[in-house]
Amino acid sequence: MSAVSWCKVGVMSSVLASVFAWGAASSVAFEPTPNELSELSTVITKAAPSSMIEDVMSKTLSKATFAGGCFWCMEAPFDELDGVESTTSGYAGGTLENPTYTQVSAGSTGHAEVVQVVYDPEKVSYETLLKVFWQNVDPTVADRQFCDTGHQYRTAIFFHSAEQEKAAQASAKHIADQLKAAGKADRIYTEISALKAFYPAEDYHQDYYQRNPIRYKYYRYRCGRDARLESLWGDPS
Repeated sequence: MSAVSWCKVGVMSSVLASVFAWGAASSVAFEPTPNELSELSTVITKAAPSSMIEDVMSKTLSKATFAGGCFWCMEAPFDELDGVESTTSGYAGGTLENPTYTQVSAGSTGHAEVVQVVYDPEKVSYETLLKVFWQNVDPTVADRQFCDTGHQYRTAIFFHSAEQEKAAQASAKHIADQLKAAGKADRIYTEISALKAFYPAEDYHQDYYQRNPIRYKYYRYRCGRDARLESLWGDPS
């Protein structure tokens, strides 16, 4: 079920619960038939203001924001997870408001290319998202990922809460210890900082791997992304 349709159901359920509570507290008998319930559901769904829908989402869904080099390559692994409602490519960690791709890719704004994940914490944990993040980046290098070089291509975890910060710090320590024990790196360079602002990227960047599969696959191959990931983490299959 999509995020929008889920929200409609949530709003409908909330309002219906209020109506039934009112009926129980009053002397008015209120036992709607199935057809009446369907009609009431349609009316409530159409009439519910967007602010109410957003409020229901904010109480149920959570967000996570990760930088792992090219944001095209970071959407796919999260989209595959049950419990992830959406992924959005964008920019975070810089100083300029509403930056463009041209500005960010020039490396002058301080932003990193990121993917913001909206997820249901009852279906997928933040710790699981962290595991997926690490398995799709090379944290052993600074200010680059694979063939892309520059501060805008750094790895980073932008936390949304104190709980996320704690989990991110713990996972980073675990990864650093794991790579050191395997003789693959003496340290990692992944930034962990609070998310101050997230700016969605231009429309043509969204779901790029789905809309341009041939170009996307060629880019991954040319960049040596999968070969490097396998050398770090092993065969994902």
